[in-house]
Amino acid sequence: MAVPAIKHGQLVTLHDLHPISPFFKQGSSIRVTGKLQEYNVETAIAIIADGNAILKIDTQHLRDLSFRIDSAYQFIGELLIQPDNEAILQARVGRNVDGIDLNLYKQSLQLLRRFQAERIENST
Repeated sequence: MAVPAIKHGQLVTLHDLHPISPFFKQGSSIRVTGKLQEYNVETAIAIIADGNAILKIDTQHLRDLSFRIDSAYQFIGELLIQPDNEAILQARVGRNVDGIDLNLYKQSLQLLRRFQAERIENST
């Protein structure tokens, strides 16, 4: 019996996660980065933000990760979309990325997307 492969987490910003976005799909594997706004120990739900965009993160499967409000975190996991279009990331990987420059990170992501689009365009 073949074991299903774990998908890589596609790089997305929190601003990319809205109902008409191609990244906003049930079960899609994504990687997001943001500052921790809230963490509830009882429910293991974290809320990260990037400007006015927020995302709930279910951290119940993460071990050995301590949470500090206003620290930057990066999570990889699967997106679960509720009937009311609220998204929750079921995290399988999480790490503190306090040393990251979030503005520079976003700029590099834009450049990466532009490069990938040009490669696709040139290959056709």
